[in-house]
Amino acid sequence: MRSGTAHGPVRIYLQPRALSQGTQARAAVDAGRATWLAGGSTAFSFVSVAQRPPGGAVATAQYDLPGLRTWLTGPSVEDGTAPIQWRHLTESRQPFAGLASARGPSLMGIVNVTPDSFSDGGDLKTTEQAIARGIALAEAGADLVDVGGESTRPGAAAVAPDEECRRVVPIVAALAERGLRVSIDTRRATVIAAAIAAGATVINDVNALRDADSLQAAARSGADIVLMHMQGEPRNMQNAPRYADPLFDVYDFLEDRIETCLAAGISRARLCLDPGIGFGKTVDHNLALIDGLATFHGLGCPLMLGASRKSFIAHATGESAPKARLPGSLAAALAARDRGAQILRVHDVAETRQALATMSAISRADA
Repeated sequence: MRSGTAHGPVRIYLQPRALSQGTQARAAVDAGRATWLAGGSTAFSFVSVAQRPPGGAVATAQYDLPGLRTWLTGPSVEDGTAPIQWRHLTESRQPFAGLASARGPSLMGIVNVTPDSFSDGGDLKTTEQAIARGIALAEAGADLVDVGGESTRPGAAAVAPDEECRRVVPIVAALAERGLRVSIDTRRATVIAAAIAAGATVINDVNALRDADSLQAAARSGADIVLMHMQGEPRNMQNAPRYADPLFDVYDFLEDRIETCLAAGISRARLCLDPGIGFGKTVDHNLALIDGLATFHGLGCPLMLGASRKSFIAHATGESAPKARLPGSLAAALAARDRGAQILRVHDVAETRQALATMSAISRADA
């Protein structure tokens, strides 16, 4: 139970600090000064405890790990979620969708069968081209191929479910028949059902199953599910998005969606979380979410980041052409890796795989 005041509950968030990798991380863990984040290759040695009362200012205190353990067992901890967050931060994740993350983040390659997606809309004009693209992504190192038939770029218009099915189902079926692990990028129950029947094993929903029919379809499917945060909907999500605090507001939203899924019979082991970069966020919101990504491990689910070619890179670099944002996309991917992300959703699979492999080799160099 949350601790409370006369005006409502006080929310507590544990934020891993002093993240490290490689030799430095191993030495700190071996010396008892750090612990591994979500059982991965990133370690942390301090934790900021943020307490947020309703309508009040956030108060933070920082502890080293022995100090945090003492705090967690002390009389001042009335919020029962704090020990649960600590357990989630430090326990290993079960493989999501059968993907082991021992070698670093898994990659979800993007196949958009849309005329109007922000980066590659109209590139794949036929089913055959889309199938070939999915195969090429898998050969380049994609662990998952994410097939989408509705653009969710800012300002995008909705697509009729029948048209969405027409676009995606033949591609899902063809890729699944070839033994590829396929994800369906949709927020509609009818498309979920059709794609699962065609062989998809993962549902990637930008609406986090807020549609009641989609929630039930996902529950029945037995598929693994990515829950993404979005403020508003694609046609209006970038109309002056606002948050009291982007990191904690998105955390609260995803926590609520987990609870809804559990109540619907969907186990936590089937869930992966995505903070939704670019979906109802300003540049500053996006940057804060990427920087604070490690905090979301406190929810006890694998994390996915989809920052590939997004417009926040243009604001940081001045590069207006989405397909020319590969360097910025790689920087975001490496930042997510260092914060313990288990999956990266990317357009440029081979390049991202190479960047991750290089960073892993550097981390092992002095082992």
